[in-house]
Amino acid sequence: MARTELLFGAGHVGDVQWKAFLSREVTPRFPDGLTAFDGTGQWKTPNGKIAKEPSRILLLWHKPDADDDARIDAIRDAYKKQFRQLSVMRVDGMDCVSF
Repeated sequence: MARTELLFGAGHVGDVQWKAFLSREVTPRFPDGLTAFDGTGQWKTPNGKIAKEPSRILLLWHKPDADDDARIDAIRDAYKKQFRQLSVMRVDGMDCVSF
């Protein structure tokens, strides 16, 4: 299966907002399941300073196809728009999965 990790900046996104985002934007697109957890992120800003903030990590295992890619990009776009973020990091890989 394909594995996609999405990393969201969460400095001003509270738990209630995050849960609502998952319910509205993620679960309908990936109803078979997902894993989400909290993290701490840092990056270099365009002006060269190091910025740190809480982050949220979303793990999705899914079919490696164009439809799922479009759903993932729609999630990223919705988050950036709703929470005024510059980016949502995406990391893709392939895993051997069994249940």
